[in-house]
Amino acid sequence: MDTNATIATPRRLAAFGLVALLSGCAMNPIPTEVPNAQTIAGLEPSGRVIVTEVFAGGGGVGTGALTFKGKTYPFKLAASVIGAGAVEKLDVAGEVYRLDDVKKFSGIWTQGTGGIGLETSGKGDLWLENKAGVVMHLTGTQTGAALTLGRDEVLIELQNVK
Repeated sequence: MDTNATIATPRRLAAFGLVALLSGCAMNPIPTEVPNAQTIAGLEPSGRVIVTEVFAGGGGVGTGALTFKGKTYPFKLAASVIGAGAVEKLDVAGEVYRLDDVKKFSGIWTQGTGGIGLETSGKGDLWLENKAGVVMHLTGTQTGAALTLGRDEVLIELQNVK
């Protein structure tokens, strides 16, 4: 038995992410609404995340950790840039809202990055939402540049969740 077949290497995760994102785009169009401060008004955070993500061309990979109900869950991610592409690094952290079960965290997230055009180094302010209605608001630093249409998709896979 090939034990490597079950290990999620960055290359396998990126390939899976690309296939999932492309198939997801065909079946589930990107939402027109991006979460914002009004979306989470009055809600208490249900968790916290930290993320490091590197983009080159039309895709990115990264790692992070979710802290939820006193436990920390590492995760890997693969992302696509909807636009011409990027060469950038993101170091962000923030709160998670509407998460009541850790199993609802993994999956495809739609990321609102702001307006259409060229994004350059500076402060990052990202809003993400997944199909379960879980929202993340992340802030931090963005180094590099991206030419984007203001929306990206991110596939997040929690590690060590049973």
